[in-house]
Amino acid sequence: MQIINTIGRRKTSVARIYLKPGKGDITVNDRALKEYFLSEIHQTLVKQALLATKQESGYDVTVNVEGGGITGQAEAVRLGIARALVEANAEHKPALRKEGFMTRDSRMVERKKPGRRKARRKFQFSKR
Repeated sequence: MQIINTIGRRKTSVARIYLKPGKGDITVNDRALKEYFLSEIHQTLVKQALLATKQESGYDVTVNVEGGGITGQAEAVRLGIARALVEANAEHKPALRKEGFMTRDSRMVERKKPGRRKARRKFQFSKR
């Protein structure tokens, strides 16, 4: 029995994925998927890669995720699962690539610059 280990990132979230053949259980930080991601939208995000390849009951997924917010974590998990599925079976790659699950979303929060209130926000200007 081969355990596949991959990583997914989004913003400041990092998800470590452990994929092994099983009956479709998804565990996130030692809790059930529905217990960790309370929102139905986030649960769907996590399962999207499995649904796209019709593998929702073929693998057990164990996830350690940290950093960022709930949405960033869910998207990091989705990327990690997509990468693990490709490692398990390379035939899944075109379908996952077409859906956009194989692409790392590199958008990050822009840093605050000196002399400004935020990253781009300037101080209020008044002529008088």
